[in-house]
Amino acid sequence: MNADLPFWKAKPLRALSRSEWESLCDGCGRCCLHKIRDDDTDEIHWTEVACRLLDTGTGLCSDYANRRAKVPDCIKLTPARLARIDWLPPNCAYRLVAEGSDLPSWHPLISGTYDTVQKAGLSVRNRVVSEREAGALEDHVVEWPGLWPSEETPRVRWKRSGR
Repeated sequence: MNADLPFWKAKPLRALSRSEWESLCDGCGRCCLHKIRDDDTDEIHWTEVACRLLDTGTGLCSDYANRRAKVPDCIKLTPARLARIDWLPPNCAYRLVAEGSDLPSWHPLISGTYDTVQKAGLSVRNRVVSEREAGALEDHVVEWPGLWPSEETPRVRWKRSGR
């Protein structure tokens, strides 16, 4: 291992320690948003509806340690599962590192603070609605969670035709 390289460049994902693995998460919360997969096209449609454990004011899981017990379909991301998951947002560090890309300047491992995630417009904080309040997911389809910050148009909703 090259000591001059950061761990995410020096090690394969499967060799990361638990703390290294967890530190790759930038805390944006986008993976905790509900998605709708089109049965005909397999296309993923993002929603602004957050998992019931996501604190919409902070953008963080309110019970991360027990999330899988409370939300059985919550996915524990692992290097093996990463290869089979196609719904992670484009800014996801796990996805970026797996694809051989570097972390962006706003990532906390580069910037030294989680504030840069909010400043870059990536956090779901104060941009989403809880699943307990949302109603039909189809009424909350948005594009921004699947886009890079420079491409985003916050809070612009689009509806699929016929709905």
